[in-house]
Amino acid sequence: MSAQHRTSPFSRRELLACAGAGAVLLTGMASEPGSAVAAEPSASNAEPFGYCLNTATIHGQKLSLVEEMEVAAKAGYQGFEPWVREIQEYVDHGGSTGDLKKRAVDLGLSIESAIGFADWVNDDDAKRAQGLEQWKRDAALVAAIGGKRMAAPLVGAYKTPVELPKVADRYRKLLGLSRSLGVVPQLEMWGGSKTMARLGEVAYVLVESAQPDACVLIDAFQVYRGGSDFAGLRLFNGATLHVFHINDYPADPPRDKVTDAHRVYPGDGICPLTTMFRDLHAAGFRGMFSLELFNREYWKRDALTTARTGLEKIRAAVRKAMG
Repeated sequence: MSAQHRTSPFSRRELLACAGAGAVLLTGMASEPGSAVAAEPSASNAEPFGYCLNTATIHGQKLSLVEEMEVAAKAGYQGFEPWVREIQEYVDHGGSTGDLKKRAVDLGLSIESAIGFADWVNDDDAKRAQGLEQWKRDAALVAAIGGKRMAAPLVGAYKTPVELPKVADRYRKLLGLSRSLGVVPQLEMWGGSKTMARLGEVAYVLVESAQPDACVLIDAFQVYRGGSDFAGLRLFNGATLHVFHINDYPADPPRDKVTDAHRVYPGDGICPLTTMFRDLHAAGFRGMFSLELFNREYWKRDALTTARTGLEKIRAAVRKAMG
């Protein structure tokens, strides 16, 4: 789907709200207890963030979920970000979520996030109700393995626009529903979407949801694909950012032709990583950079080599920016 610059769908009222969104995000939620993710105790000034492996990065190697966990630990990651469907497959084949939780602890991995696709935002009431039921089931699985958060992309608003005030209202309700489940929904921006493809739109939804645990899952590739200026990241409060999908992208194909399969290791593309890392740090982000790639060439390689190379490249880019 083309991600060319779109005419803003905001009304005058929405634009005025967005104009103050950066200031509200930067100052209004900073003191909320427990809202930010602390850096690892061993973190230095040159590496003030944590590192996480999203299992999409080694999806093509067709490993089991347990094997993917072991790869993440051996490669040196502190966090792990599985896809919900992998957890479900593990359970469907007789696996115990309790055993999986213990294995993660034994390996020294925190389940920072999980990737799900429940349709919680659809304008169709029946589809939205079904999506919320799926969210409950998925969140129960994530919580059972020790997971803290789950991605909340706008699946039902990808091809058909949904008004941002409605998105904010439904996100507020999703946050309320999720508190009893013990899993925080991370509002996920997709750059190719007809709804909330730009950082300003994310800011609007976060502000208008008006909830202390509102947070967002941002992806470097999606920022580029949606056409936002990376400088906008500096206006987000670090307390609203727990996990950030890290990757890079080439100059060719151009923005309106680039796809997930074109993602490359951090530092191997044209993403302004140095500025991005510095701006996120200045905004107060101390969470996890989660490596999420869908590069089919990387899938042909040994999984541990792919994961380890990715971590080395992230750390080199961070040290270059922060050292």
